[in-house]
Amino acid sequence: MNEKQTRIELIDNHLKTAGWNVNDYTQVVEEYSVISKAKEPSPDYNNTFSDYVLLGKDGKALAVVEAKKTSKDAEIGREQAKQYCLGIKEETGLFPFCFYTNGLDIFFWDLNNYPPKKIIGFPTRDDLERYAFIRKRRKPLAAELINTAIAGRDYQIQAIRAVMEAIERKRTKFLLVMATGTGKTRTCIALTDALMRASWAERVLFLVDRIALRDQALDAFKDHLPNEPTWPKRGEKSIATDRRIYVSTYPTMLNIVKDQENTLSPHFFDLIVIDESHRSIYNTYQEVLNYFNTITLGLTATPTDVIDHNTFQLFECEDGLPTFAYSYEEAVNNIPPYLCNFEVMKIHTKFQDEGISKRTVSLEDQKKLLYEGRDIEEINYEGDQLEKSVRNRGTNALIVREFMEESIKDPYGVLPGKSIFFCQSIQQARQVEEIFDKLYPEYNGELSKVLVSDDPRVYGKGGLLDQFKLNNMPRVAISVDMLDTGIDIRELVNLVFAKPVFSYTKFWQMIGRGTRLLEPTAMKPWCVEKDVFRIIDCWDNFEYFKLSLKGVENKPQVPLPVRFASLRIDKIELALELDEIDIAFKEIELFRRQLKKLPQDSVAIQDAQSALFKARKAEFWEGLDAKSFEFLREIILPLFRTVSQVDFKAMRFEKDVLETSLVHLEDNAERLEILKENIQEQVSMLPQSVNTVAKHTSYINQVLSNKYWAIVNDTEFDILSEKLAPLMRYIDRRPVGNGMDQLNLKDIVTTKEFVEFGPQHESVSITRYREMVEQKVAEMLERNPILQKIKNGADVSPEEADQLAEELHLEDPHITEALLQKVYKNQRASFLQFIKHILGIEILESFDAAVSKKVAAFIQEHTTLSTRQIEFLNLLRDYIIERGQIHKRNLLEAPFTVIHPKGIQGVFNPQEIKEIVTLTEQLVA
Repeated sequence: MNEKQTRIELIDNHLKTAGWNVNDYTQVVEEYSVISKAKEPSPDYNNTFSDYVLLGKDGKALAVVEAKKTSKDAEIGREQAKQYCLGIKEETGLFPFCFYTNGLDIFFWDLNNYPPKKIIGFPTRDDLERYAFIRKRRKPLAAELINTAIAGRDYQIQAIRAVMEAIERKRTKFLLVMATGTGKTRTCIALTDALMRASWAERVLFLVDRIALRDQALDAFKDHLPNEPTWPKRGEKSIATDRRIYVSTYPTMLNIVKDQENTLSPHFFDLIVIDESHRSIYNTYQEVLNYFNTITLGLTATPTDVIDHNTFQLFECEDGLPTFAYSYEEAVNNIPPYLCNFEVMKIHTKFQDEGISKRTVSLEDQKKLLYEGRDIEEINYEGDQLEKSVRNRGTNALIVREFMEESIKDPYGVLPGKSIFFCQSIQQARQVEEIFDKLYPEYNGELSKVLVSDDPRVYGKGGLLDQFKLNNMPRVAISVDMLDTGIDIRELVNLVFAKPVFSYTKFWQMIGRGTRLLEPTAMKPWCVEKDVFRIIDCWDNFEYFKLSLKGVENKPQVPLPVRFASLRIDKIELALELDEIDIAFKEIELFRRQLKKLPQDSVAIQDAQSALFKARKAEFWEGLDAKSFEFLREIILPLFRTVSQVDFKAMRFEKDVLETSLVHLEDNAERLEILKENIQEQVSMLPQSVNTVAKHTSYINQVLSNKYWAIVNDTEFDILSEKLAPLMRYIDRRPVGNGMDQLNLKDIVTTKEFVEFGPQHESVSITRYREMVEQKVAEMLERNPILQKIKNGADVSPEEADQLAEELHLEDPHITEALLQKVYKNQRASFLQFIKHILGIEILESFDAAVSKKVAAFIQEHTTLSTRQIEFLNLLRDYIIERGQIHKRNLLEAPFTVIHPKGIQGVFNPQEIKEIVTLTEQLVA
């Protein structure tokens, strides 16, 4: 095919597809006369006529198209096309875009901006005019501010700045590696906002792999960029061309690209963001990325050291060197942390370890198999065949039981917090759900739900996923792939790996479901505190991926019903010791009533029938001794974990009253005063506007008076509990976290720090040391005039402060300013500041936190900082935290010379250096 045929049969059709009419001289001029700029033109350049010039609506040249016949390499026309563009620029002052093609391959060259790039098709006239507008209007990105209301964390600013700097270096592909929960979407929205304001982008496409993630991303863009029109709107099917933000799944965009009637130009978008950029997506949807000519940003949470070569290659990054990376470890170790850490409990069953065969099956189960007509000799499965070749109900039942025992519980310590079971198949998921219902029938089938993508009940407002996110029940979502990625539920505190996982990327995505911290303003009653989440790994996934993990430190969580019953046993024992027989008999009767209320359909209760039979007999209570109380505490008390269908607010009040009556019986006046205030606080919160409460107004006022407590006796405590406990349900909802029950809601401690102090270098945990100091200050407050003076807000002299320090040291030689600085992590605070902090007058921030916060604030206020400048500031932060001080000369020395040989002088200008020196003075002041 010669050049003329190539133009008529191929190139003209390509132009026509892009909306150009080659027969309309107001759009396309063929054989456009151009002065060649070549100094030594070859024979090919003797023709000073450009094959095509594409015109804008104003009739001026927008682009040059150089044509070659199909038998020639399109690259041959590259220099010729460039010379035509330079000639047109000299004639008209306008610099057209450059294209060269042989009808088969089309190359686009934005001269002086980007190198040539092979493209799928020609731009439309609108595309070219948009390109020209962007090229003319775009501003330097180094000076463009970042909206910190969208993405204001220091690492988010650094990520955005890293991409913007790479764009100005003429790069077109970028890769951000950011741990799940660190705000990848927000970072991209802030980047989009900056690029649009700087006139570098008008249309942006955000690609995801599932509908749920599309809707989540759309909501995020609407929240942060409410004035930018988005696609799709509710119910929209076909693509609209009048929007600025487009969010789509890969399949949807692939269908649009493949549609024969597709009118979406390959040059339609100025930026494409690809969420979860891992290899499997590109194997399937590479066509989408190949189709569009645009700058491309990939996002992934997969740790940098395991991202495959193909992903780095796709984004034109060196292996292991993305455009920017922020790891899970960095987020967890930040001060304060940005993500929640996790702990791992490994659970293995006998069948998983040894398989299922005659050798491992119990004799009792072998007999059952014989009755069922099964030959035990034919049953022989390896452990790794579970859920592949054989499903053993007993194994899944054991996993469920262990989960209910070991999971992190809600504030009442009865039910597990929000949890996900990752199952291997829908059949396994259904069996697990059935096991939950059979073992725990008291929850009426609401405790757990199977959530799978092909179940229509999962989606929409009020659907199963909505219920799991927003409601108290269900607590356990049983998932097969659906919840492995992308679901954002901050209250998740347990993840159960009931299946093996073989993809490292997917494994980290699954772990990422639990990493998000709680939002202080939107906490749910079933999760008021979260500083760690628990992974129960039933299939050695951590061993498979060779991840270092932190085992669970088994700190028991005692459910409210158990604590309530335990107090009653304590009171019975104390009453007998004090020979208060009437009180003992009364409490025994109340305890036996509690026993009768245990849920009889509970498996645990059914398993303990013999022990309960013994405890229900009158003879047991007639001769109580040490062994009897040991039996009650070790055998009977744990059964109260099964109590669930009760009014927990009423029970909590009953428990508090019982505890107060126990302290009253002990005649512990100091402790009684504290518990009395607790009772009065709860009673004072009862809303008098509720008629049921108003009927007891007189009694409520009586309880709130000091006269009542001066003459209160054991019988009166029973009346108090009986009258007011049922009213506790009417207490107005307070901000979650202020309830009295939070005193018992501590999560499991994952680390323990130790300090040495005192004459013999005794060691205690930092937490215990703080409690000891705070308790001592509280004790001295009533008798120490200087402490009283501080508590009342009066100034104290340096001499008085020294006197107080000496008195405290005499009370306890472990209390020194140096140790206080160490355990409160503030080397700069004075003794007096610690005392004010302990008394609640001034909140004393740790030195580490104060330094980190001020540096982060400085970065937020200076969003035009380059990535190297941000790295310098982060190094400065770490230097000051580690050493507690810094001098001007240090900024010119190591380790700062690692960033630039001249230290600070090579990174900042004189005015900026002045600001940073001022910052350092503030940090170490």
